[in-house]
Amino acid sequence: MAPWQRLRFYAFLLQRQLNGGPDVINWGRGVIPGCSRGIYSATGKWTKEYTLQTRKDVEKWWHQRIKEQASKISEADKSKPKFYVLSMFPYPSGKLHMGHVRVYTISDTIARFQKMRGMQVINPMGWDAFGLPAENAAIERNLHPESWTQSNIRHMRKQLDRLGLCFSWDRALVNWDPVDQTVLANEQVDEHGCSWRSGAKVEQKYLRQWFIKTTAYAKAMQDTLADLPEWYGIKGMQAHWIGDCVGCHLDFALKVDGQVTEEELSAYTATPEAIYGTSHVAISPSHRLLHGCSSLKEVFQKALVPGRDCLTPVMAVNMLTQQEVPVIILAKADFEGSLDAKIGIPSTSSEDTVLAQSLGLSYSEVIETSPDGTERLSNSAEFTGMNRLDAFLALTQKARRKRVGGDVTSDKLKDWLISRQRYWGTPIPMVHCPACGPVPVPLDDLPVTLPSITSFTGKGGSPLASASEWVNCSCPRCKGAATRETDTMDTFVDSAWYYFRYTDPQNTQSPFSTALADYWMPVDLYIGGKEHAVMHLFYARFFSHFCHGQKMVKHREPFHKLLAQGLIKGQTFRLPSGQYLQREEVDLTGSVPVHVKTREKLEVTWEKMSKSKHNGVDPEDVVEQYGIDTIRLYLLFAAPPEKDILWDVKTDALPGVLRWQQRLWALATRFIEARISEKVPRPQLLSNKEKAEAKKLWEYKNSVISQVTAHFTEDLSLNSVISHLMGLSSALSQASQRVVLHSPEFEDALCALMVMAAPMAPHITSELWAGLALVPRKLCPHYAWDADVLLQAWPAVDPQFLQQPDVVQMAVLINNKACGKIPVPQQVAQDQDKVYELVLQSELGIKLLQGRSIKKAFLSPRTALINFLVQE
Repeated sequence: MAPWQRLRFYAFLLQRQLNGGPDVINWGRGVIPGCSRGIYSATGKWTKEYTLQTRKDVEKWWHQRIKEQASKISEADKSKPKFYVLSMFPYPSGKLHMGHVRVYTISDTIARFQKMRGMQVINPMGWDAFGLPAENAAIERNLHPESWTQSNIRHMRKQLDRLGLCFSWDRALVNWDPVDQTVLANEQVDEHGCSWRSGAKVEQKYLRQWFIKTTAYAKAMQDTLADLPEWYGIKGMQAHWIGDCVGCHLDFALKVDGQVTEEELSAYTATPEAIYGTSHVAISPSHRLLHGCSSLKEVFQKALVPGRDCLTPVMAVNMLTQQEVPVIILAKADFEGSLDAKIGIPSTSSEDTVLAQSLGLSYSEVIETSPDGTERLSNSAEFTGMNRLDAFLALTQKARRKRVGGDVTSDKLKDWLISRQRYWGTPIPMVHCPACGPVPVPLDDLPVTLPSITSFTGKGGSPLASASEWVNCSCPRCKGAATRETDTMDTFVDSAWYYFRYTDPQNTQSPFSTALADYWMPVDLYIGGKEHAVMHLFYARFFSHFCHGQKMVKHREPFHKLLAQGLIKGQTFRLPSGQYLQREEVDLTGSVPVHVKTREKLEVTWEKMSKSKHNGVDPEDVVEQYGIDTIRLYLLFAAPPEKDILWDVKTDALPGVLRWQQRLWALATRFIEARISEKVPRPQLLSNKEKAEAKKLWEYKNSVISQVTAHFTEDLSLNSVISHLMGLSSALSQASQRVVLHSPEFEDALCALMVMAAPMAPHITSELWAGLALVPRKLCPHYAWDADVLLQAWPAVDPQFLQQPDVVQMAVLINNKACGKIPVPQQVAQDQDKVYELVLQSELGIKLLQGRSIKKAFLSPRTALINFLVQE
């Protein structure tokens, strides 16, 4: 069967009724035929068969009850250890896609697990509502962005509720309050000079705009990456983005004809300790001083000769040392990293030496090498005699103290440009006064809210400039006539600190309470796409470092563990011309897909789901067809969270989770049947053979609890969690009838199975637990039988199981085939080299491995197994 034909077949399987056993179970209040509507929780009658209708009835009954149950759990008990799980909040486009469903299913599952462990949990949700997409969409539909956004939020909230996701909705945030002609920061332009969002060619313009000084924290942010061991695969991307923080920028005043101008220049050097040996400051031909509204534009343009290094009449005065050096326009357009101005120091750069000598510039040698190889400064004022490292630290500290630069950073980073010439964004709280210059809006007047604008096109300058009543205001300082800033903030600003606001969302006096932020932060698990591993995470880390520096919070890093989940990819069908086809345009009946009309063979690929490629899946349709729990289990089981899911290829997972739900139902049914019979459960009636069988179930249960808990808390391999629970289900299915009836071990393992499955499949397990809870004559009093399954405590490994024997029976496999066991001392059972030698020296090893070529050996300490791969 071709892969794309399987889903239809699996849909058919889902609608079949289960086979086997009696159709009715007489229990307590009545009898219900297996094919009738109704479930035990609603009717008091247990149905043996788990049909499509049963599934619908279960989810209909439990959906609202689970939501209400979650809403009653207090988040105010600070005596409990906390767990803060956060998934990146969505842009309210109006419709969820399967990628949303996957990430929020993961966060919901983890949140439910941690609650069952007794943690104080928040799993907040909100909306990334500001930004260019909302404004453009509203313009296209002739709507106001606010009404468009509100409508989408209402619809998406309903979609999230339909998926059974229990977010902390009382903490919900919306980051706004009652071809794109805008500015993009350099990092939002790709290597082809196009906008990362729209793909349109970007035109450079020189404007006076607002920046956030992110470079001031670059070194600290680079250094503290070492404190983030659980940022798997992301730390390297952050480190590369920041670059090597080995230098700093220093500020210069500019003079022409001996007169100080209003212009200033910040230039980078990797060797600030040698600053007294400066010969010049070099700028690129694209530097802002040659363009835009620079008052020195004409002077620089007159000195510019394209293709040559040009000495200009402009002098740069170092604000730290008061040295005066000329400004040079270099012939090359591109400097190292993202620089457009750098300090020339011949003592530390052969390139600067050549340039200075070619232009006849004077400079001092400031580095002397001692006989022992130590480099020390000379001709460097109070820094003379210091070694280079001490001088580096002292000079940069002095520059920071005088506020003339000195923040250690890399040549890759620039400060964060946050100005956007759009309406739908956070207002920049600044006022421009002719007398006082830029003045911040007083704290008591915050927040600045957007005025209502009825007509705008999204073209040209900021739409806010047309709102004259809003723009014209009084200067907070001198009370004279002034105007508000009409640019709005980059949407990344809002998502860079929302994790703080979630800790205290109702606070009207400050962004958040320090006490609450210190309790909840850092976020224990942050979940989102790998595409945000650079810019968003950099900005979010910057805000946290800044708040820590301002003593607003005690934690410097905002996120403890990071999970970058994979994509969900759909199958695409494309003509040789590159045109993507819809499914109804594709003939799938043959050995290869062809175009229905032209019979051309099609290129079949797997790509991120999108409307334009006709490979998307509507979550609401999928949930309607398969049910909430089935889709949750599928998304968790199909692949590890960090891996991509190929929606049509990984259909092996779909029938697997369908069969597993049926097996869970059958297990509960078998247990209920056994216990409501006339026989009374009596463990003492079990034979020695049956007791040994029960002990194996006990050991298996404890092993699964240990492994499942480790996956939840360590590697988040939720697909492995389901695999382990499927294994426990199979073991319970094979239990003999007398063990089912008389064994507390069977009952305990079955209950533990339901509890461990509950975070992933809350609806079916809630119904199964309701059935188990009312079985008479239970043998396991340690469960809270009067509470629902999601309110149960997470199963713990029995203490006796943790008492490891002195000797472990190590299973020996050769080419994946079991060959026997050997005793291994417990203290070396996790050491592969020692276990390897013990096996080779054992009677079993001598018999089966002596003289054979061993290619490799794999030790699994958790399962006490070593597998030898040998040459056949």
